[in-house]
Amino acid sequence: MELLWLWIVLGVIGAILLFFIFPTMLISNVIFTVLFIRNKKDKWTRTVSWDNEEQRQMFKIGEEWGEKYKEYLTQVSITSCKFKLVGDYFDFGNKKAVIVIPGRMEAGTYSYYFSEPYRIAGYNVLAIDNRSHGLSEGRYNTIGLKEYVDILNWAKFLHEEKGIEEIVLHGICIGSATALYALTSKDCPSYLKAMTADGMYVNFHESLKNHLIEKKKPVFPFTQEIMMMMFLVAGRSAKVHGPINEIKKLNKPILFIYSKEDIYSVPELGQKLYDTCPSPKRIAWFPHGEHSHVRINQTEGYDEAVINFLKDYVNE
Repeated sequence: MELLWLWIVLGVIGAILLFFIFPTMLISNVIFTVLFIRNKKDKWTRTVSWDNEEQRQMFKIGEEWGEKYKEYLTQVSITSCKFKLVGDYFDFGNKKAVIVIPGRMEAGTYSYYFSEPYRIAGYNVLAIDNRSHGLSEGRYNTIGLKEYVDILNWAKFLHEEKGIEEIVLHGICIGSATALYALTSKDCPSYLKAMTADGMYVNFHESLKNHLIEKKKPVFPFTQEIMMMMFLVAGRSAKVHGPINEIKKLNKPILFIYSKEDIYSVPELGQKLYDTCPSPKRIAWFPHGEHSHVRINQTEGYDEAVINFLKDYVNE
């Protein structure tokens, strides 16, 4: 009788796995592949990433910026974690530089769009292709959990090869999380001075959940399964090591930039990040702009916020 009950229990467990867990895991694997794996050469290239009017406009303005200052441009590369990484370096003759870190799907040419306030403030500009993007090598996007090491290596390159004495980071979306992980790393050098976080989320699980809600897709169990897959790839939990926890370690100045209309990095959680942060800080709220599209809607105010932050917190 006990053996019979054992087989019944095993049969029920098998049925649950077959009819419920395996199908959702297959769907989660497809989503994970689409979001985080460069499985073909023409994925995440140096072209506009998605069919959106503002995105196309930002990319076009960025290209025009790069063309305007092409005489200052040199393509550079480093090796980080065995990957060859590529960036575009605009040397305006300064001893200070910014590393612009784009989000998922974007490459360095997109980052040109965010570079102008730093040029005005007296910074050279390094626009990088994150690993697995643009001209850089790599297969996985690990939402900054591994890429932060690349930022430390880019900073070392600027300091040792280009003679840069002070470096700041400007991150967009996932790029802001990547910047934070670099600044809170035990290996962060003293010449990495500060960062700007455009649309930083509390953790990627929360951002992914909001994406699925917007697309009218079920949240459970897909977010949990996708985050488990990310853990297997990155070796760290995107939830445990999300910005809301990592920011408690930050001791360098940070500028938070948010839009009141952002439905991914929602305003109340942006405020929570700011309130949790123990370091010198400033927050700039803007009334318009979807996620990562704050500057295109308030260019003058955005640039002024960055320039004033650098003047007040970094270039004292």
